[in-house]
Amino acid sequence: MHTIGQSVKRVDAADKVTGKAQYPGDIILPDQAYMKVLFAHRPHALIRRIDTTKAEALQGVVAVLTAKDVPVNEYGLGVPDQPVLCGPGSSKPNADHVRFVGDQVALVIADSEEIAAIGRDLIEVDYEDLPLIIDPRIAMEENSTLVHPDRGSNIFCHYRIRKGDPDAAFAKADVVIENEYHTPYQEHAYLQPEAGLGYIDEEGRVTVIVAGQWAHEDQEQIAHSLDLPLDQVRVIYPAIGGAFGGREDMSVQIILALAAWRLHQRGIDRPVKIIWSREESIIGHHKRHPFFIRSRWGATKTGKLVAAEVNLVADGGAYVYTSPKVLGNATLMCTGPYEIQNVKVDAYAVYTNNLPTGAFRGFGGAQGAFAAETQMNRLAEALSMDPVQLRLMNVLHEGALLSVGTPLPKGVSMPEVMEACAKAAGWQIYKGEGGSIKAELKTSPLLKPAPAPHLKRGIGFASSFKNVGFSFGYKENSWAIVEIHGGVEIEQVVVHHAGADDGQGAHTVMAQAAAEVTGVPMEKIKLIVSDTAYTKNSGSTSASRLTLTSLNSIKGAAEAAMERWRAEDRPAVATYQWLAPPTSHFDPLTGKSTPNFAYGYVAQAVSVEVDTETGVVRILDVVSANDVGKAVNPQQVQGQIEGGVVQAIGYSVMENFIHKDGYVQTQYLSNYLIPTVLDIPEQVQSVVLEYPDPVGPWGARGMAEMPFLPIAPAIIAAVHDATGVWFNDFPLTPERILRGLGKIS
Repeated sequence: MHTIGQSVKRVDAADKVTGKAQYPGDIILPDQAYMKVLFAHRPHALIRRIDTTKAEALQGVVAVLTAKDVPVNEYGLGVPDQPVLCGPGSSKPNADHVRFVGDQVALVIADSEEIAAIGRDLIEVDYEDLPLIIDPRIAMEENSTLVHPDRGSNIFCHYRIRKGDPDAAFAKADVVIENEYHTPYQEHAYLQPEAGLGYIDEEGRVTVIVAGQWAHEDQEQIAHSLDLPLDQVRVIYPAIGGAFGGREDMSVQIILALAAWRLHQRGIDRPVKIIWSREESIIGHHKRHPFFIRSRWGATKTGKLVAAEVNLVADGGAYVYTSPKVLGNATLMCTGPYEIQNVKVDAYAVYTNNLPTGAFRGFGGAQGAFAAETQMNRLAEALSMDPVQLRLMNVLHEGALLSVGTPLPKGVSMPEVMEACAKAAGWQIYKGEGGSIKAELKTSPLLKPAPAPHLKRGIGFASSFKNVGFSFGYKENSWAIVEIHGGVEIEQVVVHHAGADDGQGAHTVMAQAAAEVTGVPMEKIKLIVSDTAYTKNSGSTSASRLTLTSLNSIKGAAEAAMERWRAEDRPAVATYQWLAPPTSHFDPLTGKSTPNFAYGYVAQAVSVEVDTETGVVRILDVVSANDVGKAVNPQQVQGQIEGGVVQAIGYSVMENFIHKDGYVQTQYLSNYLIPTVLDIPEQVQSVVLEYPDPVGPWGARGMAEMPFLPIAPAIIAAVHDATGVWFNDFPLTPERILRGLGKIS
């Protein structure tokens, strides 16, 4: 292969280094107007009246829009339970309620951003505050105030798994470990806050230039809210400054389209631009789900897992968003990558008046893995057994049954990944009596002597598996169009694909796939991407799916185009839709299902240093072993591993998102701390394994989320190794560490 497997230069590298690449906030169109949003800044209230008179009278204000200006005032991925604008006069019942501080109430469009901001502040809104529902566990109670009165319950999603007889198995278990865990919010903190432009294009289409993760889904939601035919809406993604799941749901897409469309109806054809401040971004888009997890696991004295019972409660916030998919992953992964014959799981997603929660790298897997892997490490301690040995004794392998009663798809490499990580971190693995697996750690290259008595060092291990694709019954698919131009020789290959490159290098591997099939150098590949006017639906850039799905579709289209080229049908053009193997949703009573068509496998070892005087946790070294199936671009794979590790370290140690009574207390990057260059590990050793996935293009698996998943439990285990203290929640801020050490109350 001449391009697949090569670390070719990114197709956008030069433009991003030189500043030529334009992000939505960089784009300037002639005669553009500017828009500001009036956010509710109230977590739960009824809007009695909105008076826009003063704003409309302000010189330089072009228009003020409220709920009555939205034709179909609803949107949402899967469940359209959120108003575009909250307020009276809406087409949607209960749209006069605000349910979290970031609900949008009115839009001011003006000649400048400054005038728009002044006009926004002149709008008068009469609110009647309503009772707050903050704790999802209380929200589940039968007599709790309803966040959505028309829904009948604050529980909007419940999954259950019933496998074997857990009660009987627990009665026979030699060791039972039971704990309650809490995982925190996390802010996506991508480079560019939400921004974009709305205008009417040369063919009369309502057009939005924006950063997102699924152009055709954005198109569909815009068309629905504006009550327009789909072909009258166009969505374009330019360069995108990061996403991590945070651009999966709507932010400015619909309101930009609404503004351009309403101005056009009034005879004003001006582009409308918006750029959110960091504070607006932090309150205005969803976060990672906090979970409350109660977990009870049982094992024999020889280390065989016999039963697991887990109860999960996810704080879904004010609206559904992608909570059902996130909860599905957590439900599956809360028992880890282990074969357990007796399982009982109940998982709930619940409405509250907190910020909505949704997609974030790991997509529920991180929360499930934290509880599962911490349970395994605590079981190992109770059994006086090496934690790697305990895992290898129980790990899922080819043909083993998941908690949902079906085997993993072929290509299971979890045992090999665990061993590779453990060996790189210093574990010795060998066969014991009767062929049993033994593992022990005598010395580790990750663990050097601490330089002072108050500095304690330790090492921890954790592993996980991650679904590829949405699955759970969703018919995973991706479209591509490939054109081959030229005479005797191929002069250019044009690839049409809607998949978004959110910074991870997706467009580069798309070009590599087309070059591989057609045999041309990368310089002859032209990409037409992320524009609904020229591409067909590719699905979302999320759920670790894009490399696998997009390259399968481009490979199929390019192969078909090459057949036409060889038959001298030129220019050769082919369209191809790749379809994934079928999956199924949880059975409502037993949970039995075929939840995913592919998986990735990861294991990580982490060494830490804990300052027992200040409570500061420093990450020393990380070994991250990932089976990627085929490293299409090895340099980009390494970048995803390192980026995922650092982002997960932020989640585990630093990022203390504070939400009190529905209000965000950490709405700035000055008080919501994310990792900088001084917070990264001294070394991240990327162990890249390539066990081909049967349905992956050239064997490739999706991998970008995997390095995130086991970091938190590995750090928790390492801190315990250093201090003797277990922590059931995080981030491990100095205050939390000192409290755990008994040095503060």
